[in-house]
Amino acid sequence: MSEQNQQQLGKTLWAIADQLRGAMNADDFRDYMLSFLFLRYLSDNYEAAAKKELGPEYPEKTADDRRSPLSLWYAANREDVPEFEKLMRRKVHYVIEPEHLWSSISEMARLQSNDLLKTLEAGFKYIENQSFESTFQGLFSEINLNSDKLGRTYTERNSKLCVIIQKIAEGIAGFSTDVDVLGDAYEYLIGQFAAGSGKKAGEFYTPQQVSTILSEIVVLDSQEPKTGKKKRIDKVLDFACGSGSLLLNVRKHMGSNGIGKIYGQEKNITTYNLARMNMLLHGVKDTEFEIHHGDTLLNEWEVLNEMNPARKLEFDAIVANPPFSLRWEPKESMGEDFRFKSYGIAPKSAADFAFLLHGLHFLSKEGTMAIILPHGVLFRGGVEERIRTKLLKDNHIDTVIGLPANLFFSTGIPVCILVLKKCKKYDDVLFINASEHFEKGKRQNNLRPGDIAKIVETYKERSEEDRYAKRVSMEQIAENGYNLNISRYVSTTQTEEEIDLHQVFKQLEALERKSGIALAKHNKFLKELGLPVIPGVEVEE
Repeated sequence: MSEQNQQQLGKTLWAIADQLRGAMNADDFRDYMLSFLFLRYLSDNYEAAAKKELGPEYPEKTADDRRSPLSLWYAANREDVPEFEKLMRRKVHYVIEPEHLWSSISEMARLQSNDLLKTLEAGFKYIENQSFESTFQGLFSEINLNSDKLGRTYTERNSKLCVIIQKIAEGIAGFSTDVDVLGDAYEYLIGQFAAGSGKKAGEFYTPQQVSTILSEIVVLDSQEPKTGKKKRIDKVLDFACGSGSLLLNVRKHMGSNGIGKIYGQEKNITTYNLARMNMLLHGVKDTEFEIHHGDTLLNEWEVLNEMNPARKLEFDAIVANPPFSLRWEPKESMGEDFRFKSYGIAPKSAADFAFLLHGLHFLSKEGTMAIILPHGVLFRGGVEERIRTKLLKDNHIDTVIGLPANLFFSTGIPVCILVLKKCKKYDDVLFINASEHFEKGKRQNNLRPGDIAKIVETYKERSEEDRYAKRVSMEQIAENGYNLNISRYVSTTQTEEEIDLHQVFKQLEALERKSGIALAKHNKFLKELGLPVIPGVEVEE
């Protein structure tokens, strides 16, 4: 399916969402829309796999029977169902009961069935607790099918859901069920809902253009230096993963077989569920990812909260877009926290360095971390200056990339990307000033494909360019008090053109002579017409 058709699917779905949500705000309706799209993907994938496994036994669908063929097979082969579901758990890693499949749900919506709401509730509960080997408890916890926003009574809510599901089913009927197509449409919708949510969107969405830069950087560093072939990334982590788009971008660049396992952590329950759905909808099996709900700053994840260094999880690639300058309340005991004790605790006013140090601690020796942070981390004083200085002296900061302002839904300020490594190859820091390379938009500015490629290529080659990129020695950075403000090292000022004053004087003299001649001619015409002449100017004879 072409990229144009993929975008068209996204636009079709967004038009449906815009039409149906009515008085419901974008955040609330997002949960319904994306969950139904997720159910459609799971169902289509399951039915396609069932048809392949059952072969000739799979019932043919007739025009007058709108039920799912799988429901017909279940009814005719009840004794074989347990063995069949066991097989499906091995093949597609989950099971969906026929009555909960999208084809069954959408048919109920078409018929305006009074049991639609009850069936949906039962279906969501089954998927959360029984569909997968590893339970996905709470996956649909943010979808309140009994919300007053859908209607005051059961009948009103049921009718509203019938309309929503029927419209979605009609809108997407003609589009491919391919995982990449639906995945791209899902990402498109997340972006559209993020735009509608304004500043709230920063909690869960990293614009694709910025996400691409981070992903390509960590993937570049997984290549063999001589052959350029990609090495396998055993583990990749995003400790503030939001909807999971950054992790999926890394997987996309590496290929589905290029990553051992994906790890993500998210504090917000809504976006935590969104991330889990997003993984599954992009074809990531439940055994290939682990998303945890918990506070990263408190390290509320048992697999990472291991004090024994010999058992500590390490990651070959880490990408992150944590909340900018988040206020937090670190306890005094955190001074002995294994993540911070060598560097210090970030101030209460801004947890930026706390997030950075969390990621750095779990980075493998050969790994790369790319993290988006506000520009303040480059120059703020106090404890942040001490942390920054030690990071530089320990040779962990590899590259500083300055991005244009107004790229994010959550803030209009310019941000930077810091690339960190535990074992750097170079004893300098590469500064890239990409702040002037963008396309201005109505609400947000955009990085064009050429802008992204220029950043990545400059990083890859560590090339220098006047007013764009420079490699700076540690001696020069030390002379600047370990201040990483990009403008100190990459000047963006244009060199003023030298002016030849003698040449300018000659040009002025020539202009004055021409002016005198023109005025003299003008006075001659005025005199011939009997009109007053301009005083002080001789009349041309």
